[in-house]
Amino acid sequence: MKDRLTDTLYGLGWGTVKKLPEPVAAALGRSIADTVWKRRGKGVLRLESNLARVVPDASPDRLAELSKAGMRSYMRYWMESFRLPTWDEERARRSFHLEGMHRITDCIAEGRGAVLALPHLANWDLAGVWLTRAQGIPFTTVAERLKPETLFDRFVAYRESLGMEVLPHTGGSAFGTLARRLRDGGVVCLVADRDLSASGVEVKFFGETARMPAGPALLAQQTGALLMPATLWYDGTSVMKGRIHPPIDVPETGTREEKTSVMTQALADAFATGIADHPEDWHMLQRLWLADLEVREDTGERPA
Repeated sequence: MKDRLTDTLYGLGWGTVKKLPEPVAAALGRSIADTVWKRRGKGVLRLESNLARVVPDASPDRLAELSKAGMRSYMRYWMESFRLPTWDEERARRSFHLEGMHRITDCIAEGRGAVLALPHLANWDLAGVWLTRAQGIPFTTVAERLKPETLFDRFVAYRESLGMEVLPHTGGSAFGTLARRLRDGGVVCLVADRDLSASGVEVKFFGETARMPAGPALLAQQTGALLMPATLWYDGTSVMKGRIHPPIDVPETGTREEKTSVMTQALADAFATGIADHPEDWHMLQRLWLADLEVREDTGERPA
């Protein structure tokens, strides 16, 4: 019943919000965000806990302000995303400005693959639409399997309608397909600031240990593609901003694991720079740091 309700609510969002006038949709998003924030549920409390590491000198009042702004940013993401399928090339073009675009076009001109890795900042789907529709650059990405399966299917169909090639995260074949796309000179985009699996690479992130996926670094090593961090943010205007950071080099020496560790730490450092500059746009409402994932000694249970 819960899964069916979740799927129905998302279906209503995609079917209804995109028909609203844009100012109405934006106001609705802010209203929902403020209501959710006032209820102080698990997601809001977790967001504040995460932001406390990003802004360690923030007072409780400042953290509350940041989490409120964070929920508004998060709901802006959803309101925009529900409407993205209706955007034409011109609407996509004027909704995003990217610094460092030449780093992508230079890769394409050289016939070299590009791995763009980014954290959960602002609206990565909007950036994807801008890349596919406004710049004419297709790319491949992966999607985490969601429950219910019908919701996962909705997300895949939605992102494919935006011009993305979407691969399921599970199943074992995604890495090989991504590698083939990169060897052919293609672009791969991966959200890469959270990996709770045993294969995640441990990094220092805002002074504490977290895990991030090894995939971006491994793909760059195995295919010769350039690994480039990307960060996004809102600045109070209708135009989202973004930056492609300088490429992360593959170390000349060391084992594959050692190279992957060095590259993933460099990726985490670039993410931290973007998140510290715009903490209210980091949509991390889940546990991330290992200290928050440790088994509770009193119950022997792992927190959700």
